[in-house]
Amino acid sequence: MEIGAVQVADLDLVGDEAVLRPGPGGPPVTHGEVFLLVRRSGRPVATLLTRVPEGADPRAVLTAAASGAPREAAAEDAARDAAGDAAGDAAAPPPYASVVVATRERAGQLARALDSLLAQDHPRFEVVVVDNAPVTGGTRELVERKYAERVRYVCEPVPGLAVAHNRGLALARGEVVAFTDDDVVADPRWLGELTAPFAADPRLGCATGLILPARLRTPAQVLLESHGGFAKGFTPTTYDPGDPPRDEPLFPFTAGRFGSGANMAFRTDVLRAVGGFDPATGAGTAARGGDDLYGFVRVLAQGHRLRYTPYALVWHHHRETWSDLETQAYGYGAGLTAYLTAILVNRPALLPAFLARLPRGLARARALTEARDTDGGGAPGTHDTRTHPWPRRLSRLQRRGMLYGPLGYLRARRAPVSTAGRGTR
Repeated sequence: MEIGAVQVADLDLVGDEAVLRPGPGGPPVTHGEVFLLVRRSGRPVATLLTRVPEGADPRAVLTAAASGAPREAAAEDAARDAAGDAAGDAAAPPPYASVVVATRERAGQLARALDSLLAQDHPRFEVVVVDNAPVTGGTRELVERKYAERVRYVCEPVPGLAVAHNRGLALARGEVVAFTDDDVVADPRWLGELTAPFAADPRLGCATGLILPARLRTPAQVLLESHGGFAKGFTPTTYDPGDPPRDEPLFPFTAGRFGSGANMAFRTDVLRAVGGFDPATGAGTAARGGDDLYGFVRVLAQGHRLRYTPYALVWHHHRETWSDLETQAYGYGAGLTAYLTAILVNRPALLPAFLARLPRGLARARALTEARDTDGGGAPGTHDTRTHPWPRRLSRLQRRGMLYGPLGYLRARRAPVSTAGRGTR
């Protein structure tokens, strides 16, 4: 299967103007295949996959291709802003936020992520780096040398992403605590857009945002993104446990539809009230994943709303090799069933609801792990052409991971617990 590199580009349509930029850290856009993010006045509204012919002007070609991108969101925002101006009442400022980044031995990637986080247009926030089970002093040295007092550093010796996130949660000073990964580049508006819904909705417990590829240079990266990647579409959506979505019979157990751990935020006191993340879930444990999904469902199960907003954007550096993608497929399968096991262990009252949804859930799991062809589509507003078939090996690995997940979770529960309080400055 021959899969070529795809350029990543960002096109902002502002009135009659079009501003074209390469993806974060990428070279100028030239001829060839292009994965294009379309914005209207700075806000993401769609993605598409297109091609710039050799010798053509990339800006002109991509602007023409983007001409059919949705306008509704921009129109609604303009009307809302005008109404606010007429009333003389500006929108409430976003709440004070803590941004937690868990990392392990990836100082180069972390520096890129921190540079983008410190460039946020949010009026008041802090950044906390949790160095998870480090082998060297590289992360501490980076933070202390380059970021001085702008970033708080803490060492968490017990391995596991959920353990690291819980350590950051314990230290967070913000009304809202946001989580992202060390392999992302955050859009300058990311934190403001992700936290603004909390000021507008007192019942909101969690918010998630849009995740797009920072680069598509290798076959593994292109394959993952051609089948949807991490994107959840461009329609802002509120999930309310008091009014379950009619088209989601498995709600709230289909937590993967709500978002991902690389782009999520919680009202701090709400996340603390549910006990944070289960330390036996997440990368770095035998469970392999599922910590973010666990957090989403626990918050919803307590009656709080969850808001997905495509305006809160991070660019994610996908895994680069086939081996990485195989590990990821297995880990996603394991994390899915591990988080479900964690939910039932920690909230046995949810068992009847889970059993009632089990037959449909098994059918959905089978559909999700089938080898996929080049027909079909992704979330609304995303590019919907599967340009490459999904290998059967990856489907088999995901299913094997799903069978292993409950055992992995039970094994992880026997691992050491966090020794909170060490290594903080």
